[in-house]
Amino acid sequence: MQKDELIQLHTFLLQLKTHLEDMVESDGSCAFQAYYTLDVTPYQVYKSKREHKLAVFKLSRGIADLLVDNDCPGLEKISCRLDLMSERFMTSKEKELVQA
Repeated sequence: MQKDELIQLHTFLLQLKTHLEDMVESDGSCAFQAYYTLDVTPYQVYKSKREHKLAVFKLSRGIADLLVDNDCPGLEKISCRLDLMSERFMTSKEKELVQA
């Protein structure tokens, strides 16, 4: 996937997050804490492809967690898998930030 396509996906997921938060009437602060910690938004096009890929995984996991918390069964495995995949792209510094 090219960087511009990844940024488009990142933008779409951020819009989906906002829409889902409105639907379930939740701010999703717990589900998206790891995403917020990364401090990478789709508007920061100067960030690396790896950083955007990591943000997409964390944002996707937050969306899955938000749905799990609102009685959408079957997404627990997807959430765990997304977390494992995001671990592959994290630097040691990013791992420390997310776990803190």
